[in-house]
Amino acid sequence: MRVETNLLWVAEAAYPLRNITRVHTFTLKPKRMEAFLSFLKWLAVTAVAVLVIGAVSRETSSYGEDDSSGAIAVGAVVAIVLVIQLVKELGAPSQHVLEVETAGASTAMVTLPDPVQLRRLLQSLVHAIEHPEVEFQMRVERVLVNPKNYHFGDNVNMYGGMNNVGVSK
Repeated sequence: MRVETNLLWVAEAAYPLRNITRVHTFTLKPKRMEAFLSFLKWLAVTAVAVLVIGAVSRETSSYGEDDSSGAIAVGAVVAIVLVIQLVKELGAPSQHVLEVETAGASTAMVTLPDPVQLRRLLQSLVHAIEHPEVEFQMRVERVLVNPKNYHFGDNVNMYGGMNNVGVSK
């Protein structure tokens, strides 16, 4: 990340300093409870699928034999994959993030392991916005997120066109 000639560079992306509307730090935390609930949901779906396949295979067997061992094996593999995914999501660390928002739809997010160093970077960036002649460079990590999974501000749904006075929460 570097600031030079009125531009903020984050990797290959350039943001004009005059278009930056907000710079702030926060802690990006994994959605552990949602991961656990998703694990339970998919484990239940897998268990029901194995039971249904086992019941269907018993009914269609010509000699009343139980031929559901294949379904049980597939169910066990799916359960192991679900447990591995759960452990990975529960073990994901929280990250200290600096977010840069622009007047348009662009958002840049970078991270550092030390929150104090991240706040210093925030102060340097704010100083560069206020003093366009300032230039600096700092090594940071990028955070790759899907914006659909995060809520950045208020969502306002307006119906009708009269007497709209604010946001109802």
